[in-house]
Amino acid sequence: MKLVLLSGGSGKRLWPLSNDARSKQFLQVLQNDKGEKESMVQRVWRQLESVGLSDDVLVATGKSQTEILQRQLRHLARIVVEPERRDTFPAIALAATYLYSIAGTGLNEVVAVLPVDPYVENDFFHYIKRLERCIGESGADLALIGVKPTYPSGKYGYIIPKQGGGQADAWYQPVHRFTEKPSEQEAEGLIAQQALWNCGVFAFKLNYVINLLMEKGLPIQYEEMLKQYHKTPNISFDYEVVEKAERVVVVPYEGYWKDLGTWNTLTEEMSQNTIGKAVICERSSNTHVVNELDVPVTVIGLKDIVVAASPDGILVADKASSPRLKELLKHTDQPPMYEEKRWGEYKVLDFKKLEDGSEVLTRLVQMTEGQCLSYHSHEHYSECWTIVSGTGQFALDGKIVRVCAGDMLQIPAGAPHSLKALTDMQWLEVHRGRELHTENTTRLLTQWAEIEQHFETYSGSPKKDDNLMEGA
Repeated sequence: MKLVLLSGGSGKRLWPLSNDARSKQFLQVLQNDKGEKESMVQRVWRQLESVGLSDDVLVATGKSQTEILQRQLRHLARIVVEPERRDTFPAIALAATYLYSIAGTGLNEVVAVLPVDPYVENDFFHYIKRLERCIGESGADLALIGVKPTYPSGKYGYIIPKQGGGQADAWYQPVHRFTEKPSEQEAEGLIAQQALWNCGVFAFKLNYVINLLMEKGLPIQYEEMLKQYHKTPNISFDYEVVEKAERVVVVPYEGYWKDLGTWNTLTEEMSQNTIGKAVICERSSNTHVVNELDVPVTVIGLKDIVVAASPDGILVADKASSPRLKELLKHTDQPPMYEEKRWGEYKVLDFKKLEDGSEVLTRLVQMTEGQCLSYHSHEHYSECWTIVSGTGQFALDGKIVRVCAGDMLQIPAGAPHSLKALTDMQWLEVHRGRELHTENTTRLLTQWAEIEQHFETYSGSPKKDDNLMEGA
């Protein structure tokens, strides 16, 4: 069996910590058994490893999340990158074509799909393993996992099994219909009919989706699907496939399952009330502070409150009202002010527009020892770097030079450049030009060995100067 993890999200529900580049699944606010902070995606990956499923995982994600995924999963996961943000049907179609035409997965192989961020116990993943057997025994087109509701929630979709549609001792049931986010009163009636929460986990044989793509006139070869991705229906897999399928069964799950999609549900699973520089006085109750800024946050005499502070903004919210956050922010389009990359992270410190129309952006960058930037250029702005700490190798103008704390580096617009960290490094960048928040980077090379070889090939050997490292 193969697994496809869907990693998406607009980053609005847990603002200001989450943004388009760091959705909720990447926030490191949970704690593992060793007392170390981890994100939802790291928790799920750890659980998949513990039940022996991680080797068969493919992660489908967008461009903006690729580097943070690589960093948090230690480059262990295979990733397919959507050419543009669309819904779950295109994402699953892309993953299916990769499995079929690139990975060589057999058409009779069962593929399970699940979100990258369920908060569950390890036992849940044993139920995912059962989906393979369920598809074989039932002959169904699709097999789902349905969670037994603990209360009549209006936040989830419901799976309604057929009444008397299966054998009394069957461990799976045929599905009668689906209902999407009913009122709480309607949910009570559905639960009386043995309805289950739809947790977004389902399985199918690969040939089922490949045949669907052919029927819809869509490519089944991965490279061609990438080219025609914009032509795929921008719709969820539930609406496009699941609710139209003729034979669907569900496996009931009665264990612990939770969607940590809002601040009120996330804080319930946090092991401490404060993260970062924060003080909560004794008279405050059920209050959490998550502070990513360098200034302290103090809360006095408040209850049922969450305070979250990051370079993207500050939130003070009643926990019960926090689910409204996405709706309130739906028209905002602020670029991320903090982002994790495969090589480290950066934080925007200041941004301003000048009278002449040009822009100035200042950010603090941190890079992990042994990592490097791609060899890249920016057409619309120049950069000035000041090395704060650490040592590294800097590539520009046909030279690879050693840099260390106190050095200043000038990078003209359009000039390809790169940096490799010999130790953990930190530096300040000042960008000046236009379109500073847009993705106008031209990437030429990715690996440092490629960069060194490029310099040797096109410039003879790397040019020497007083600061050039031996053997560069």
